[in-house]
Amino acid sequence: MKRPNVLVLTADQLRFDAVGWVGNTEVLTPNLDRLAAKSTSFLHHFVQNPVCMPSRASFLSGQYPGTIGITHMGVPLPELLPLLPHYLAPYGYRTANIGKLHALPHANRDHRIPHPSYGFDHLEISDEPGPYEDAYRAWVRKKSPKSLDAISLGLPPTAAIWQQTMGPFDSIVHAEDRLPLRAVPFPAGDDLTHTAFVGEQTRAFIEQQGAQPWLCVAGFYSPHSPWVVPQRYLDLYDPATLTIPDMTLRSARDPRGRGGEAPSDDEVRSILHGYYAMISEVDAHIGQILDTLEAQGQADSTMIVFTSDHGEWLGRYGRYGKGYPADDAISRVPLLIRQPGQAAARVCDEIVEALDVLPTILDTCAIQVPPALQGTSLLPLMTGQASMRPGCAITEHTGWKTLRTRNHRYLVEADGSEHLYDLSSDPEGLVDIAATPEAATHLGVCRNLLLQRLIARERPLARTWTY
Repeated sequence: MKRPNVLVLTADQLRFDAVGWVGNTEVLTPNLDRLAAKSTSFLHHFVQNPVCMPSRASFLSGQYPGTIGITHMGVPLPELLPLLPHYLAPYGYRTANIGKLHALPHANRDHRIPHPSYGFDHLEISDEPGPYEDAYRAWVRKKSPKSLDAISLGLPPTAAIWQQTMGPFDSIVHAEDRLPLRAVPFPAGDDLTHTAFVGEQTRAFIEQQGAQPWLCVAGFYSPHSPWVVPQRYLDLYDPATLTIPDMTLRSARDPRGRGGEAPSDDEVRSILHGYYAMISEVDAHIGQILDTLEAQGQADSTMIVFTSDHGEWLGRYGRYGKGYPADDAISRVPLLIRQPGQAAARVCDEIVEALDVLPTILDTCAIQVPPALQGTSLLPLMTGQASMRPGCAITEHTGWKTLRTRNHRYLVEADGSEHLYDLSSDPEGLVDIAATPEAATHLGVCRNLLLQRLIARERPLARTWTY
């Protein structure tokens, strides 16, 4: 039996409702829509952490952030933790990660030093576009050295502190405004963006493979802020026609009462303009990757996964980015899975979790699923069989956890405070009903369900004998 190739395409900060195939008629994603036409689309797919590093660690390990001890940013991924490539390598797979991996904090290290392999045979790591001497900058230097001063989207503040302390490694010019609250045209050639780098190198990796099965994780940085994108993709949209969150959403406060000043219509429209344009740029390069698979005769022998690590508020709570309280705008993201040879679209409305993807890949590749994994293979759902999923999803961070059921979101914090939202009557989750008498039954159900899930995810070490 020849095992299938596995292509995992990840965007960064992509909301569940910011793609065409789910019904958004304003964003242009023709190539992802083409992929969706031959994939299973999971409409209620939730990540296990609302920020980059813990979410990615959970996805690649198939375990909850709390299990692996990575529930907030800045925690290096342990090099001995088994990840997706470790499970495929013994079965003859050649494995690669191209673009964003974010297994290590990137602001306090020299990116010229070789990165830990984490089980991958081939690594071209670049966690941010342009501020470091990494694989992306080396690629640009080869293609257009005169453009090096134009590609950095800005030096992260903590990186600036570290370099002031340790000494700078180069004299690259960085964008002065790290987070402009507007769409910005990319100042260099369209073929020099970070998205172009990931797309081109992913295609090159695929073209270099022979009969040996392969895994490639392609980590796009877009549509993560700042919203810098080639003008040709900005020209696809008229910002005046884009639907933006209303002032009620922009003025809302999170359960701790936090929230910024409600941004103006013009500000949100400009940011949504850049956000959608970045999505369209990713879509274009994914289209080229799909064309490469076709040209190489590998389309029908390749399993394809498309997803994101978390979402984006886009002005909700007067904020941009991601984090607490992990509402749907942040925790719910797209998930497409195309089985090898699949020729028709399927839609799954069950609640599923990002850590279900790893056992699904192993199941598809006829590899046994280790007991340490805490997700459930989605292959039965993709073939019309009965669901083995518990009907809810957990998203967690240091000091709090959320439980998402079909109709409710339950949030519990380390100090014992609880929040409950009835999403059937309040889809945006703006009204906390936890203190109301009529919510008592739903609170009890959610508490019980969360406790069951916490017990079910325990993985005690195996006994060697009865005692």
